[in-house]
Amino acid sequence: MATQEELKRAVAQAALKFVRPGQVLGVGTGSTVDLFIDALAAAKIDVPAAVSSSERSSQRLAGCGIRTLDLNDVDTLPVYVDGADEIDPGFSMIKGGGAALTREKIVAAVATTFVCIADASKRVDVLGRFPLPVEVIPMARAYVIRELARLGGQPKWRVGVVTDNGNVIIDVHGLRITDPVTLEARINAIVGVVTNGLFAARGADVLLLGTAEGVKELRRP
Repeated sequence: MATQEELKRAVAQAALKFVRPGQVLGVGTGSTVDLFIDALAAAKIDVPAAVSSSERSSQRLAGCGIRTLDLNDVDTLPVYVDGADEIDPGFSMIKGGGAALTREKIVAAVATTFVCIADASKRVDVLGRFPLPVEVIPMARAYVIRELARLGGQPKWRVGVVTDNGNVIIDVHGLRITDPVTLEARINAIVGVVTNGLFAARGADVLLLGTAEGVKELRRP
């Protein structure tokens, strides 16, 4: 039986077919994306530049000889490839385990096609088993924790973590998210919240799912 690492490598390789030679590519963050960047470099596809969602991915891209652009210098972004911590049947996701959720959400908003690469363990019927990350302005941390608690979860400050934007992360445990679009908007309306890790208003378009039977290509319902 394939290991989780092998499943991640398989979906990373499968994502190469969505890369459009000669066009700027959006690249996310995380362990599966790291493998995608490595596969991209090995395939020697003509990618003139990439827009990255984190310093971590930017450094890895640079190490592979792929230059990065600021999103403000890009008018269109045909494809964005990123992973997920959880993804439901409607292709809504929880992201932000690597604390890059805000930049990931911004790049995803610009992209025409969002390709999610994930192993089978990330597919769930209902979001919420993975704690929901929320990026917060530091001075609002205690207030936001109180407001998040009123939503029914158990918010916990991710101590020692500072995002690339200089903010803190609060992880909300114990949620069962049956209406991710509504909850995403509700949390984002809390003063002091930069954004939260629900990618529902703009979910994935394509899911490349690594399974024991091989990579399954699924489209948004």
